[in-house]
Amino acid sequence: MENLIAGKNTVMFKSFGVELAGDLYLPEGFYANKKYKAIVSASPFPQVKEQVMATYGPEMAERGFVFLGFDYLGMGDSPALPGEFKQSRYMFRLIENTWDAVSYLGTLPFVEEILGLGVCQGGSIIASAAVTDHRIKKIATVSGMMAADAFQWTNKEAVNHLIAGANASKQKMYETGVADYNFPNVLTDEHSREEFVGLGVNPMAGETYDYYGKDGVKGPKTVKNFTNEHIGDQAMESLISIGEHYADKIAQPTLVIYSKTAFTAICSTAFIEKLTNEHEVMELEEFGHVDFYYKPEAVKVSTDAVAEFFNK
Repeated sequence: MENLIAGKNTVMFKSFGVELAGDLYLPEGFYANKKYKAIVSASPFPQVKEQVMATYGPEMAERGFVFLGFDYLGMGDSPALPGEFKQSRYMFRLIENTWDAVSYLGTLPFVEEILGLGVCQGGSIIASAAVTDHRIKKIATVSGMMAADAFQWTNKEAVNHLIAGANASKQKMYETGVADYNFPNVLTDEHSREEFVGLGVNPMAGETYDYYGKDGVKGPKTVKNFTNEHIGDQAMESLISIGEHYADKIAQPTLVIYSKTAFTAICSTAFIEKLTNEHEVMELEEFGHVDFYYKPEAVKVSTDAVAEFFNK
């Protein structure tokens, strides 16, 4: 701890009995005897800490916050559990990893308050974690996927097809002890932009590729620990999203930032409708869902708003 400096610091903390890898961003002029507000962050599926967290970490540190980005169990630089496989980002474990990240921040003597920030799937993770973790004093979501039912379950035939594949994958892995991988968002690490958009399977294909694709700004060529490939039984957990269903249980003040023109807008609006706590909404229309991941103008709007909300 004595070696912590302003900027990015490599840290480790325990969760599920193993060490998760994190990046702790500290503000300029950091002094260990001062007190700071700290943010535990949660990233979009299927990201690692070098993606959205590496964008928001420096921005929030510049605004005076301590910011923790980390790789979930089985992702990036964090190990899988013994006998399990990498690229296995399971929803309920993401929540528990987040609770442990809060515990880690609670051990740092310069942290006076802990706040939660989630982007995309991270919004659901933070919202779900905050329901019963009141050590998190406020939460903010950006392009959040909290109300995922309306987004994921509209076509039950398609969903049941995904579940059948995930069930078969889980059975296969149990019987063989060998990892079974696929590309849950259809996008592979080798697709060209033209090929992926041409598949016609994703209404956000262009913006998705521009970030995650082979030639994307944070794709597998740019981020060494990232791949679009994932463990085959993922859908069994990712299709269960509790953020929306526990929205009325969230006690902490909440900020929801989203674009009403984004295909995913309903994931925020349906969540907002169910909130009973003190909450604020920033509704924009000039940005797409993925713009908030990395485009400077969108990131500035969201990080400025989050900083103002957390400092109230």
